[in-house]
Amino acid sequence: MGFPVEALRAHFPALALKDDGHRRIHLDNPAGTQVPRAVADAVARCLIETNANLGGHFSTTVAAGRVVDEAHAAMADFLGAAGPEEIVIGPNMTTLTYHLSRTLGRGFSPGDEIVVTRMDHEGNVSPWLQLSEDRGLVVHFVPFSTDSWQVEEEALAAVLTERTRLVALNHASNLTGSINRVKTLTKVAKAAGALVYVDAVQFAPHGLVDVAELGCDFLACSSYKFFGPHMGIVWGRREVLETLAPYKCRCSSNGLPERFETGTPQIELMAGLTATVDHFAELGAMVGEAGPRRSRVAAAYAASIAHEAGLATRLIAGLSAVDGLAIHGIVDPARVAERVPTVSFTVDGIRPDSLVRLMAAENIFVWSGHNYAWEIVHQLGIPAEDGVVRIGAAAYNTPAEIDEAVYSVRRNVAMLRQQRG
Repeated sequence: MGFPVEALRAHFPALALKDDGHRRIHLDNPAGTQVPRAVADAVARCLIETNANLGGHFSTTVAAGRVVDEAHAAMADFLGAAGPEEIVIGPNMTTLTYHLSRTLGRGFSPGDEIVVTRMDHEGNVSPWLQLSEDRGLVVHFVPFSTDSWQVEEEALAAVLTERTRLVALNHASNLTGSINRVKTLTKVAKAAGALVYVDAVQFAPHGLVDVAELGCDFLACSSYKFFGPHMGIVWGRREVLETLAPYKCRCSSNGLPERFETGTPQIELMAGLTATVDHFAELGAMVGEAGPRRSRVAAAYAASIAHEAGLATRLIAGLSAVDGLAIHGIVDPARVAERVPTVSFTVDGIRPDSLVRLMAAENIFVWSGHNYAWEIVHQLGIPAEDGVVRIGAAAYNTPAEIDEAVYSVRRNVAMLRQQRG
């Protein structure tokens, strides 16, 4: 059967909204996706029916505790974790990464080394740079290859030493869309005795995460990138988490994962988080999988990956036909499985924000700027104040929407050139 994109779209009320009768085309997905009705309903239901803090004996606090437990269990299924105690939930990936960087840094000594890549979102770079400043650590940067558009194992191995304590790398780039060979890179880092912290924020919306298969020690993602509420999630290997003493209140729990979740949790958003995972499971059932939740999530991804590959191929082909347009990332159709459907480009003589503003006026939502891919734009020599145009598909997008976006780019590039003379 083909991918049930129209049936999927029916679950997302925002996709039917119009502005003065004009349809909306959401290709702003790398910055955040729309949510299914079930997610919004779960958040509202929690606020109405189970709005209480945790730890009491009356009905709403007990129910709120179940919401929190269910969210951790759902994300354990989603990421392939050994159990819910390995799931840390917080406000966003960057905040959690700062928190964990400080916690990990307690065990590092001056002169120890951290490795970061030029391919990462700044949320997986700045926390480690600032930790290094505070603790007297040495930082090594690993560039990505502009031939493969990936971080190569040889480049990583070249900077590892016996003093390397942690390697921070990303699963997929939020600018180039390239997917790194995380399992292989992790093996290289682990052979040197380093911990591995993976940013999967851009990969998780487009591919099944299996932390056991990857072999890393930490993996971060953001549910608002994969149809959920604004939250960040970090999986941590239990045997590593158990050794860490985070910054926390003296009287708060030392259990897992509570010791890493400071303050009152966003309980209503956790209700939405469970509904998000169940949305994937429902899609898996739609395409024929009747097994456990993890199996249904995997089936959903198998179906959506094929659909998104077609969208990415169509988008790249259409953009490549525009004179003077350069796509920064993998363009070979034979390598579409090595990228997510996030495509960034620049056009000779045209500022990205000028083009994006014209597309926004047509209700086609895309982004311009560096998009916090600070190291990428600098390695590529792209002015950070300009950045790129970024178009990102999600499972609910259609080929017709891709075509409209491509036509808009062509039409508005021609108009801007004409105005420029």
